[in-house]
Amino acid sequence: MPRLREVSRKDAHPTALRLYDMLFGERDPVAEPGTATGTPGNWWTVFAGVPDAFDHTTSGFAFYRSKDRQISSQLRELGQLRAGYCVGSKFVYSQHCKAARDVGLSEEKIEAVRAWSVADCFSPVERAVLAYTDCLVLENGRVPDAVFEALRAELNDAEILEFTYITCTYAMHATMSRALRLEYDDVDDPIVEVAAPKGASTDVMAAVDAAEE
Repeated sequence: MPRLREVSRKDAHPTALRLYDMLFGERDPVAEPGTATGTPGNWWTVFAGVPDAFDHTTSGFAFYRSKDRQISSQLRELGQLRAGYCVGSKFVYSQHCKAARDVGLSEEKIEAVRAWSVADCFSPVERAVLAYTDCLVLENGRVPDAVFEALRAELNDAEILEFTYITCTYAMHATMSRALRLEYDDVDDPIVEVAAPKGASTDVMAAVDAAEE
C-alpha cells in the first residue's frame, strides 16, 4: 500500500480527473486500480493529493516529450532508464524499459544499461550520457572534467541542459517512488537481520577470536 492517501475520482481536481479518464476510463482508480501497462496506478492517485504538485509534475512529462526538445529521445531514455536503475526504483526502471523500446532502443542496449561500462553495444555519445548519468545520480552531480568534455564533444549546450534536467527529474521520481512505496516500489526493505539457528553463537567474531587464542 502507498504510504500516503490516494485521491478517488470524486475528489480529483480537473487535471487529475482528465488523466484518470485517460488511464483508467470510467473506473475509480482507488477502488479499482490498474493501468494498461500493468501498474496499480497509485503514482497518479497519490500525487493528486496536492493538486498543484500534480499539475507541476505532469507538465514536466509534456516538457520532456515536446517536439521542441533538442536532446534525442533515445539518449533521453537512456538517462531515465539508468537513473531508475541506479536509484533502485523497479517502477521507473520498468516503465522506461518500455519507453526505451517505444523510441527505438534495441533490446541489447536496454538489457546492457545495467552494466553499461563493460558493454560494447553503445556508441561514444551513448557512453558519454551514461557516464554523465552515473555522475548525476550516484555522485550527486560531481562530474569529472573528462566525463563532461566527452559529453560536450557530442552534444550542444541546450542538449546537455535538457538531458541534465530530465535525468535529475527522473532520479527524483525514482527516489519519491521508493520513499512513498508507489507502484512496483511497494516492497519491504530487503536489508534485515537473518536470524541465527537456535542455539548458535550470536557473536561470530567473538567465537573466531576465542579459537585463535
